[in-house]
Amino acid sequence: MQNRYAIIVAGGSGSRMKSDLPKQFLLLDGKPVVMHTLERFANTESEIRLILVLHADMFSFWDELCDKHDFQIPHTVITGGETRFQSVLNGIRHIAERQHQFLDNTLIAVHDAARPVITSATIEACFEQTLQHAATVLAVPSTNSIRQGNEVENKALDRKEVWIVQTPQTFQGHILYQAFQQDELPSFTDDASVVEKLGYNIHLIHGDHRNIKITFPEDISIAQFYLKSLNY
Repeated sequence: MQNRYAIIVAGGSGSRMKSDLPKQFLLLDGKPVVMHTLERFANTESEIRLILVLHADMFSFWDELCDKHDFQIPHTVITGGETRFQSVLNGIRHIAERQHQFLDNTLIAVHDAARPVITSATIEACFEQTLQHAATVLAVPSTNSIRQGNEVENKALDRKEVWIVQTPQTFQGHILYQAFQQDELPSFTDDASVVEKLGYNIHLIHGDHRNIKITFPEDISIAQFYLKSLNY
């Protein structure tokens, strides 16, 4: 039986939300966004141990939110870093310590706290496919025309070969641990790019366009609509 973990990264500042409150704590259908996200992972068929990565300044606030909303889902809260890379690294180190450095029998998903509209079935599929493929990423094909370059010099790309990356990104534990021993680079825009740097291929899993990342104020309304339309 594989040990399954999910690192839920919730260290964003919410600067694009025009709000002093980070987006993962904004209310969605009456409770904070991140609580919906944790619920999605808790409601899968298999047992997934949840690691919530928060800025240290938000620990007491999170405790207050859990009390206020009577949030009972088991999870471990750990301190994030200055960057996403460092926050995920902290999560991996926590898992490695818990597993006594033995990660060969472990699967680790990394997910944005601000993606609360994901079905538990999709999460389960990501873990199952990672049993066969070392590194998997949820993604959707682009539905828009794509151009690469700047305002003056640019060229059209074949959108059939362009994928919009989502999370969770799921990895066999020993590979993710090895990848995050590398020094952080500007090219590490997500977890898959870190693993790819070691030479591993990334397997894409067809995602869902409804699995949006809440980034702008209007995204709350969109997520609210999707929550009501999805049958969990």
